[in-house]
Amino acid sequence: MTTAAADTLKTLRDLLRYAVTRFEQAQLAYGHGNQNAYDEAAYLLLHCLHLPIDRLDPFLDARLLPDEITALLQVIDRRVTERLPAAYITREAWLGDYRFYVDERVIVPRSHIAELILQGVTSSHQDPEFVSRCLDLCTGSGCLAILLALAYPDATVDAVDLSAQALEVARRNVDDYALQERVELVESDLFAGLGGRQYQIIVSNPPYVDAAEMDALPQEYRHEPAMALAGGEDGLDLVRRILAKARKHLAPDGILIVEVGSGRERVEAAFPTLDFTWLETSAGGDPVFLLERDQLPD
Repeated sequence: MTTAAADTLKTLRDLLRYAVTRFEQAQLAYGHGNQNAYDEAAYLLLHCLHLPIDRLDPFLDARLLPDEITALLQVIDRRVTERLPAAYITREAWLGDYRFYVDERVIVPRSHIAELILQGVTSSHQDPEFVSRCLDLCTGSGCLAILLALAYPDATVDAVDLSAQALEVARRNVDDYALQERVELVESDLFAGLGGRQYQIIVSNPPYVDAAEMDALPQEYRHEPAMALAGGEDGLDLVRRILAKARKHLAPDGILIVEVGSGRERVEAAFPTLDFTWLETSAGGDPVFLLERDQLPD
C-alpha cells in the first residue's frame, strides 16, 4: 500500500480497478468462492464496506471516506502479500444463499454436493418426508450437514470429522442456524465412532487430492488444513475406506454420495465392479458419484 494510492483513489470504481490490477500482477490463485480477479476484488470490497455482495453497480461511483480507503487498501495488500483466500480474510463463505463462518481450521466450503442438495437432486432419490437420519462424513465447517438438515426437516444429521478444531467451527455454524437439536457433531475417524447407526443418506466430501497435486498446490491452498485435502498417493485413501464400510451404515433404501473432484477415472479403475452413477454439476465433469446400498460391497 502506498501513500500515493491512498491520495489518488477516491471511488469504489477506483479501488476496484486498482485491486484487479494488483491481483493480476501478483498472479493470484482462485477457486475458494470466486474464479477470477474481478469477482474476487468486487466481493472483498463490498464485504469490507458492509454493502450487499451481489449489488456492485449502484455503488461504483460512490466517493469513499479516507478511513474506508485505508481499510480497503490494507485488505487488497493482505490478499496479495499473504495470498490468503478471500474467505479467510472475511471469515465467511457462501454456498448459494447460505453463509457459513470459516477460518484456517477448516477448508473453505466449495463442495459440489452442496449444489446437488440445494437443487433437490438428493431429494429425487430420497423423499424428504421419509428421511429420518443423514450422515455427513468429513464435515469440516459443517456446511453440508446443515444443508441436509434444512433440506430434510424431519431428519437428524450426524456430522463427523477427525479434527476437533474443525468441529469447533462446525459448532459455530450449527449454532448460527439454530440446529443444535438436529445436528450432532461427532469426533470420529470416519465410521469408527458411530456404532451401528444407519442412515438413509450418507454424503462425504473427503480429502481426495493426490500426492502430485498436493505438491503443486498454489500458495492459497496451502493455508488450508492439509489433512482435509491430502488423499494419499492416488487421492483415494479415504474413498476406499468409505466404500469398504458404507453398506453397513446405510438403511435398506439408503444412498451414498461422494465427491472426488477430477478423480473419476481413478475411481472407476480402482473399483471396476461398482456401477457408479455420476451426478452432473454446474462445474462440468463428473466430480460426484452416487451408489445405492445394494451396489456396495459387503
